[in-house]
Amino acid sequence: MDYPSTIFFADFPDFSPNLTPTQIFSLGSFGGTYWSPIYSTVSGEHLRDQHLEFEEWWDGIPENLLTNSNYQKTLNRYGVKSGTDLELWESKGWIHEQDPYGWVQWYCRFFSGRRTEDDMRQIRRWKAFTGPQGRFRRQLISKIMQKETSFSDEKVSPVIRQSLQHWAYQLTESDFDGDVMRRVENTFS
Repeated sequence: MDYPSTIFFADFPDFSPNLTPTQIFSLGSFGGTYWSPIYSTVSGEHLRDQHLEFEEWWDGIPENLLTNSNYQKTLNRYGVKSGTDLELWESKGWIHEQDPYGWVQWYCRFFSGRRTEDDMRQIRRWKAFTGPQGRFRRQLISKIMQKETSFSDEKVSPVIRQSLQHWAYQLTESDFDGDVMRRVENTFS
């Protein structure tokens, strides 16, 4: 498997995903259901075909990886169920009307150049989840260290790996090594 490179946004240099929107979906995410028709309680609308805003990105990606009506974990890169449903996200206040499908819709629009007042909130959420100090990224690294195996051993926590992929990130060797070094340095300081 080829591991991605960090994506750089000059106006937000501390936001450093390493998967593009196209990669998130081509690898297999959200059981294929992310862009399926929804009723948004936030906007009060029935929504469909929202992915067509970025139609050119999906060339070559099977439709069942984008708009499947039923979640199928076998469509996910790691073959596991990961994440929660839209209703929970809406109930927690994590969904704003401008992006009724959630974080990935925001990311697609941000990636294509849109900037809004919601950017800082969404980037804070990304950093808390998968940034250098993000809880899921650090949990995955801890599990790999406990198993004394390679950063790329996909048997170690496929659910966390799938979740990180949903947030536009895959663990890289340099990120793994850097975090391990920081932990060792902190132990001896």
